[in-house]
Amino acid sequence: MNSTDRQVLDAALRWAADGHRFALVTVARTWGSAPRPPGSWMALRDDGQVQGSVSGGCIEADLIERLLREGFASSEPYAVKYGVTQDEARRFGLPCGGTMELVIEPWPDLAALETLSAVVERGELARRTVVMGQEGCTITAASAADSLSWDEHALSTVHGPAWRLLIIGAGQISSYLAQMAQALDYQVFLCDPRSEYAAEWQVPGTRLLPGMPDDVVLELNPDAHTAVVALTHDPKLDDMALLEALKAPAFYVGALGSRLNNRRRRERLLEHFDLTADEVARLHGPVGLPIGSRTPPEIALAVLAEMTAVRNGVWSPDGLRPKRAAAEAGCRAA
Repeated sequence: MNSTDRQVLDAALRWAADGHRFALVTVARTWGSAPRPPGSWMALRDDGQVQGSVSGGCIEADLIERLLREGFASSEPYAVKYGVTQDEARRFGLPCGGTMELVIEPWPDLAALETLSAVVERGELARRTVVMGQEGCTITAASAADSLSWDEHALSTVHGPAWRLLIIGAGQISSYLAQMAQALDYQVFLCDPRSEYAAEWQVPGTRLLPGMPDDVVLELNPDAHTAVVALTHDPKLDDMALLEALKAPAFYVGALGSRLNNRRRRERLLEHFDLTADEVARLHGPVGLPIGSRTPPEIALAVLAEMTAVRNGVWSPDGLRPKRAAAEAGCRAA
C-alpha cells in the first residue's frame, strides 16, 4: 500500500511522461476548522484530473475550475487563501470560519520531483523547499524531528516515512499490519528469529531485521516517532522485545494476548526484569482498540487504530477523549 506522498509523486511523474502539464498544491497553513492539515498536497493535471487532496472536495473543485478557465499563467509559486470570510468559508466547506492558505506551483521542478520520489522509495525522509516567486525547489535530507515550516516567503515540507514501526513476529496479523502502516507513512521493520516464519515474510517495502528481539530493539534505538508491537504470542520472544522497548521513548509499545495473559506478562516483567512500574504501565495489552476484532486483518486494524489514537493525542486508558496533544512529525506550521 502506498502513502499519499507516493501516490501524488507517482501520478505527477506519470503525467509528465505522458506529456501533460500539472500543478502542485500544498496546504501551507490553516486557521480554525479545516478538512486537511498543513502539508497535505495534491497534483492537478491540465485536463482537471487530480491526485491527492487539500480539502473535502469544494476547494479542489474551485481549483479545477480556475485551471480549466484561466490556466496557471505564472510559472512561479504563489500563495492563495480560502475561507477568508464567513460566506467563503461556508461555500468551501470550512466550518466555524476556517481558513486555509495554499501554495500553488504552476510549473514544478520535474528533476527535483524525480529525486524526491527516489528518496521516498528508499524509505528515507526528505525536505522540499519552495520559495514564492522563484522557480524550482530544493531537496535536502530530513529527520523525523523536522516539521513543516511556512513564513509566507518559503514553504518547506517533509516527505517520506516520518514514523517507524517494529513488528515482532512474521505471522498473518503482522502482514496486514505492515501493509496498513505503510499507507500511514510508517517505515516498517520486522523481526522474527524463527526461520520457518521469517522465510515466508513477503511484504514489499518492509525490512526484515536479523537477530533476537531485544538486540533488534536496541539496534533500532526507538525514539518518540517509533512504535513497537509484539505479535508472536510467544512470551520468550515478545518479552525480550518488550523489556527493551518499554525503557525507550517509543510512543507506543503493544503486545498481543488476552487480558489474563497480559496481566501475567506485566507481573512477569516487574518480577524478573529491570523495569519500573511506570515503564510496565506503558504497555498496551491487549493490543489494539476493542472493536470486536477476531480475524487477522481486523486485529491489525484495531492495533493501527490504537496507534493512531495515541499518535494523535486522543487515547487514554479509559477510552478515547477529545484531542489534546499529538506527537508531531512533519506537519506543524511555523
